[in-house]
Amino acid sequence: MRYAKEHKQETHDSIVKKASVKLRERGAHGIGVADLMKEAGLTHGGFYAHFASREALVVEAFVYAMERSTAAWRKKTEPMPPEERFAAIVESYLSSAHRDDPGRGCALPALAAEIGRESVKTRRAFAGKLEEMVEMLAEQIPDASAEAAREQAMAALATMVGTLVLARAGGSGKLSDDILAAGRDVLLEKPAPVKARVKKPAAKGA
Repeated sequence: MRYAKEHKQETHDSIVKKASVKLRERGAHGIGVADLMKEAGLTHGGFYAHFASREALVVEAFVYAMERSTAAWRKKTEPMPPEERFAAIVESYLSSAHRDDPGRGCALPALAAEIGRESVKTRRAFAGKLEEMVEMLAEQIPDASAEAAREQAMAALATMVGTLVLARAGGSGKLSDDILAAGRDVLLEKPAPVKARVKKPAAKGA
């Protein structure tokens, strides 16, 4: 039946979406198959009607999460003038809202450190989507050769991911906010504020 096929695909997609959120919240090893299937209203045994293995689900969830990030960048920047797009991505990425919502944010800060411990298949899938993210970010860097834009995009993405990882590790207070601000300033070439120097009193006998 056509309905049965469509319903199965809808259920499959729903599991992938929920798994992608759990991946970003808890990491690659924080996903429990039984819990995911229960959340989808299915039995643990029903898992294998949709996925050949747990790894197959993890790969699909990785890919989905990274595609969502790239799609969000495109949606945000398309109405903007080209010269404003890169800054808009940086400002949005290094924001307190993104920091505080890892489950719906970029997959890289949550998962990049774990990829090296995953299978070759998973690493290849991750690397393919990472390349797409770099290419998309490079497109937002005007007045640069393709090679220079790609190099700048890779450096910017590495800075963005590292900044967000540290900001999340620092909680949600002033330290975390300062880390986010420092990352934005570096990427957008804003000079750090210079504090007024306090004149030290002259030493006695000088």
